[in-house]
Amino acid sequence: MDTAHGLLLTRGAWRWDARQPQLFRLHGYLQFHNTTNKREIFIPEVTASIILLSRGSLDSIQATVKVTPHHDQGNSYPAADSRPRQDGYWSGYILKAECFTVIEVTVSISAASRSFSLADRLTAASLRFDYSSYGPYGQHRHVQHVILPLAFPTRTSRGLWSQVPGRGVQTLPISTHLLCHLDDPVSITRTYVSPHAQPGDVLTIAESPLAIMQGRFRHPHSIKDSWIARRACLLFKPTSSLATAKGMQALVDIAGGWRVVLAVVVGILGRLLGQRGMFYSTAGEQSTLIDDLTGTLPPYDQFIVLGPVRCQETVDAIRDRTGIETAIVDINDLTHITGEVKVLAASSGVDLQLLRAGLLANPAGNADQQTPLVLIRP
Repeated sequence: MDTAHGLLLTRGAWRWDARQPQLFRLHGYLQFHNTTNKREIFIPEVTASIILLSRGSLDSIQATVKVTPHHDQGNSYPAADSRPRQDGYWSGYILKAECFTVIEVTVSISAASRSFSLADRLTAASLRFDYSSYGPYGQHRHVQHVILPLAFPTRTSRGLWSQVPGRGVQTLPISTHLLCHLDDPVSITRTYVSPHAQPGDVLTIAESPLAIMQGRFRHPHSIKDSWIARRACLLFKPTSSLATAKGMQALVDIAGGWRVVLAVVVGILGRLLGQRGMFYSTAGEQSTLIDDLTGTLPPYDQFIVLGPVRCQETVDAIRDRTGIETAIVDINDLTHITGEVKVLAASSGVDLQLLRAGLLANPAGNADQQTPLVLIRP
């Protein structure tokens, strides 16, 4: 979330109001927060747009998004003329220090043709909110994105187990809907994994989908790259997620500018001494987990996805509430060559040897396969 210049817009809570063959309607309630402790901030303009992701053509499908202010539901004092206008025009609003105000967002999607169902055609909606803040920091433009899944696979559909040659294990990649900030790992496990799991199985969750569920993705527009980021990124190979100014700035925002500078110095010295990887060990674990643009599936391929947090807490919660031993892992297309499986966290009953044997072929699919969960069975 972009908190620069004291104004924050949440991604909000959402509900379905209609899910019919030719009509989808969703409502969301988002909040603007003034994060300063004594300054008023003007919100002079707010606009919203929508992009649909589909398995086919979007011909004959129409989508609209409407923003309605509900200043009376916040804890700021609404002005006398702050009532919603019937024409949808956003009336400028003053948000008091340490207060919030509420906006209602209505998404309507309709199909003019009855030859197909929206549920069979659409996969997700990507909403973009453009707004500006005006006040003691000047006037600045901001953007917030909300991703909403529109298609949901059958929860108990049987997948295909695959034998891992010579390893004595088999794996089952499990499909999910497009994960978003509204999901939590325990509920996702209960919905999609529990129907398949048996005692002795190990569930693995890829780190990027977990980060997405935690809301840890940022659009480049919301990141202002610094001099440090623009210089430090030049030291990395083009394939690295830290090879761009925005990707490096995402790390600077997490670790701090001085720590990144120190990591650069240590990394250069390490190279001179023939030791690689010193930058990452100095900058911290998040430096190895950031995925830059194109690093994951659409529409998240347009975002910088940070590494997840509270990994051990997550796997322990899944095990305690579902009985399934779980691990958070970071693997990639080179895992079968390097043999490296990075385990970020694992519940106490996970057999790490079994885990690594099952993941060497990188069975998870975080692109169009949309199978971020993998069950491993002896």
